[in-house]
Amino acid sequence: MSIKIYGYNRCSTCRKACKFLEEKGVKFENIAIREQVPTLEELELMLKSYDGQIKKLFNTSGVTYRELKLKDVLPSLSEQEALKLLQSDGNLIKRPFLIGNSIATVGFKEELWTTLSF
Repeated sequence: MSIKIYGYNRCSTCRKACKFLEEKGVKFENIAIREQVPTLEELELMLKSYDGQIKKLFNTSGVTYRELKLKDVLPSLSEQEALKLLQSDGNLIKRPFLIGNSIATVGFKEELWTTLSF
């Protein structure tokens, strides 16, 4: 699996993450998360990297998350229901969503990303 970064081009954090990868000379595929959401397999891999903490995969500060009142709804959903919900709308997924080559992380924290093996 090659390295993929799912992001949103109007998101400054996503742009910083891409710039970071470019400066490190990391080859990656930049995917617009609103047009192409991560596959169920990729979501499951990401969930595994967060020890099953499904909330970590959600963009909890996003408008869609608040509109759907997911703060209250999420705890009652099964893992599969939550994954299907994530797959239904790229706006619900925390970004940037970086996956590939034994790397799976969401969000961009430069101090964490410098420790990743690209």
